[in-house]
Amino acid sequence: MSEFVYYVGASLDGYIAQDGGGLGWLEKFDGVEGLGDSYRTFEERVGCVVMGGETYEWIREHHPGEWSYSVPCWVFSRHEHSPDSGADVVVVRGDVSEFAGELRRVAGEKDVYIVGGGDLAGQFLAAGLLDRVIVTLVPVALGGGVALFGGRALSIPRDFRLEGVTQREGTVELDYRVA
Repeated sequence: MSEFVYYVGASLDGYIAQDGGGLGWLEKFDGVEGLGDSYRTFEERVGCVVMGGETYEWIREHHPGEWSYSVPCWVFSRHEHSPDSGADVVVVRGDVSEFAGELRRVAGEKDVYIVGGGDLAGQFLAAGLLDRVIVTLVPVALGGGVALFGGRALSIPRDFRLEGVTQREGTVELDYRVA
């Protein structure tokens, strides 16, 4: 059965992007040996991706004319978005729990990849839908920005069980199962 997996990079102080969505601090770690391989291995197990509207627009702005995903993508947003030509994108509104069954069906035997942002991941966590969190911590402190789980999940206590640790050139990939 598919799982909901949040795969993300984060600063040591718990941010996944700077205010305004900037990722320059994270992109400088793109050359870390093994990091790309880890992502490609993860991506092979993905049958569907979900993201928030701001993440969707950030991807489109920073990668114009090329859509990053070959699997269906669901965008959770309160705003209108026009999908790129050839991209399998569905824009939805509503509570993530309303769409959980359909997302699992679309993913089939593969996983549902929660791309971001932090607020959307926090919604999945708060709804009790998040199965795993794979976070790569990088040696940077941002001092503010987009929090790992946004503000929603902070009032919902959850326990996590560490299932794997991989250290690469100062970065640390932590693989947690939501308990």
